[in-house]
Amino acid sequence: MRPELIQATDLLRRNTPESVEEAIGLLQNTVYSFSMKVCGHPEDAEDTMQEVLSRSLPHLAKIQDPQALAVWLYTVTRNRCWRMRRKPAHAPRQTASLDELMPDDAELGRLLQDAAEGPEDNLLHAEQHHLLHQAILKIPAQLRIVLVLYDMEELTTEQVAQVLALQPGTVRVRLHRARLWVRKEMSKMLDRASTSTEDTKTIEKKSKRAAVKSERRPAECRDLFSNLSEYMDRRTDPVTCEQMREHIEACPACIAFLRDLRAAIDRCRSLELECDSAVAPRLRAILTQEYLRMLGTQPTQAS
Repeated sequence: MRPELIQATDLLRRNTPESVEEAIGLLQNTVYSFSMKVCGHPEDAEDTMQEVLSRSLPHLAKIQDPQALAVWLYTVTRNRCWRMRRKPAHAPRQTASLDELMPDDAELGRLLQDAAEGPEDNLLHAEQHHLLHQAILKIPAQLRIVLVLYDMEELTTEQVAQVLALQPGTVRVRLHRARLWVRKEMSKMLDRASTSTEDTKTIEKKSKRAAVKSERRPAECRDLFSNLSEYMDRRTDPVTCEQMREHIEACPACIAFLRDLRAAIDRCRSLELECDSAVAPRLRAILTQEYLRMLGTQPTQAS
């Protein structure tokens, strides 16, 4: 769970004008950022932020547990986003199969080549949030929201299941597909960036060398790839975990793919989209006054 929600819960308990305003500011950023990651339109995110927080005021005083606050807030925001969301440009028409999300021999070869050359050749840095955001928006909505809630908003599997009214097992399956999807989209961006900075002959040589290396990939890698999220999140049983670890350590292709998948997840976790418009301060002041009025507490007047 995001620490902002824990902090906001503590601040609301104090019931002072200053603490309430700070808490509402934290909730504003949480709702806006979540809306942007799911829907991608600033105007919709601002409208969602205003509607969700206005509706939530009567409930905030009753919620004492940060986990209950998180489930409530994300559920209401999810429902609002789903009503208002616009389909992103170039959004996929249907969910890809697991095989389509797996790297082919050529891509695995490129990953091996990149690993040999070191991380400095990776052109997609965490600070290039707009590119990462576009990659996330290309994931099908039912997968995207699981990725956002689990990897970016830091909810547990059980909390995500509550927010989305799904079984925990379904959450895990969708999470892994979403991670594979965003990794693949980001890999495409890296390839395009590499193409714009390298001459054609150099790229062709790297592709040929990579293809030769990837031919030695063991057949069992495909089965391992389909369970990597469970392995990374330490949800596999000890025997299976040990078997996967032994295979990965002996397989350069799997090491390269696991490193790339982890990098994609880490970038997702680094993405923050704060509301910086003039709407936020005005709305925060109005919501603070309304919340204090509901509690029967008058703001301190400036002398």
